[in-house]
Amino acid sequence: MDRKNLILILASVGTFVEALDIAIINLTIPSIQDQFAIGSETVQWLQTLYVLFFGGFLIIGGKLSDQIGSRKIFLLGLLIFMITSFGAGMSANFEILAFFRALQGLGAAFIMPSAMSIVTSTFKEDQERSRAIGIFSSFAAIGSGSGLSLGGIISTYLSWHWVFLINVPILLITLVFAYKYLPKNENTKFQKTDIVSGVLLILGLLSLTYGTHELIHIKEDTFVIVGSLIFAVLLLTVVFYRLKTVSEPLISLTLFRHKSLMISNLAFVALGAFFIGFLFLISLMLQKDMHHSAASAGLMLVPYSVMSALVAKFVLSHISKKLNSAQMGIFGWSFMLTGALSLLISVYFGHPLTLVLIGAACISGVGMTFCFTALSVLGIQDVQSSSYGVASSLGSTSYFLGAGIGLSFMTLMSQIFPSKLAVGNLSLIILIGYAVFALGILFYFILKNLKMRTTKIAVS
Repeated sequence: MDRKNLILILASVGTFVEALDIAIINLTIPSIQDQFAIGSETVQWLQTLYVLFFGGFLIIGGKLSDQIGSRKIFLLGLLIFMITSFGAGMSANFEILAFFRALQGLGAAFIMPSAMSIVTSTFKEDQERSRAIGIFSSFAAIGSGSGLSLGGIISTYLSWHWVFLINVPILLITLVFAYKYLPKNENTKFQKTDIVSGVLLILGLLSLTYGTHELIHIKEDTFVIVGSLIFAVLLLTVVFYRLKTVSEPLISLTLFRHKSLMISNLAFVALGAFFIGFLFLISLMLQKDMHHSAASAGLMLVPYSVMSALVAKFVLSHISKKLNSAQMGIFGWSFMLTGALSLLISVYFGHPLTLVLIGAACISGVGMTFCFTALSVLGIQDVQSSSYGVASSLGSTSYFLGAGIGLSFMTLMSQIFPSKLAVGNLSLIILIGYAVFALGILFYFILKNLKMRTTKIAVS
């Protein structure tokens, strides 16, 4: 095999595994709940911790990759992910499982940016680089799309432990080959990285998420819950101050002068909250409310990962030629909204399978493909090329942080207003709210730009 193609496969396998683990846990949730005798409000921390650590350390992972070498950070990320996957699979109680799940997110935050850096530095010509990035991205898409299906099958025929343990041999082989074949491109001159801001950001967001999640118990634990919210505000204030004052900030605040980047990141927050919430809810709906096994639920969702890949390959390019990034974002979010409405309607009609699957098709089969692509392009369209890396990392960070906080908010609301069903109408209304918010800010952005162009024409 050509050395370049081997490098591409190694980088792609790394991102496949970290993308897989975002989705694979969802259909194992009922099994984990049964073993540890915990409710959905507790088990959702497995997803929340993963995406918060992933999103919070993503920019640091990218900066370290640039500064001390993508090969070193990629190997470190693989090693962390492999060890924590083994620890999660062998966990005897929920607290240990949650601990290792959080550290999986840290490993993923090192793998993703370093893998992309390896691909872009290996394939230098425009045409071969585009092909390589397409293959690399398809591995991530397949990992996310197949996660639900694999999780259901593994949980049914083995046990939930194996959704983590299956990573170990794959990562071990990848680690050995990556150590042997990846080019050594380490920088000899180390540059200072604002790791402190990244750690404070994570602590602040975890404190905010915990306080939001536990608001329902504020009468019993007033001091702890109010204290965690105040602590979160203080930490996030310190982060903002550091970004303004340190010589080499984690994120340059000048980037936020671009309205397109601001709108993109706000919509990415909504997208993370929506899609991770959807993955969580569809697994509960199919198993708890519709009484399908984890395996059959997973198999039902297989066509949508295939649909997503086909839409990305054959439809996306045609739509992108006719619509700009903001318009394509509205196009994608319209599917997301339609899917959420279908799921909500299904609750009132006894969960007809056809309506539930139409909802899943609109969201994971079509809408997500357009939304993620459109928002990624929108986020960098006004940014200088020298800042593309940080701007792209900001979008991914916003997505994962939105996922963590959005899922906690949904869980809080379901605790305050409990339902007889595992997935009540309120949770789906919240999903609809995320979609309406994203559509609103994208329409605002388009109208604002249209008004500015009209004004310029009138002046000239």
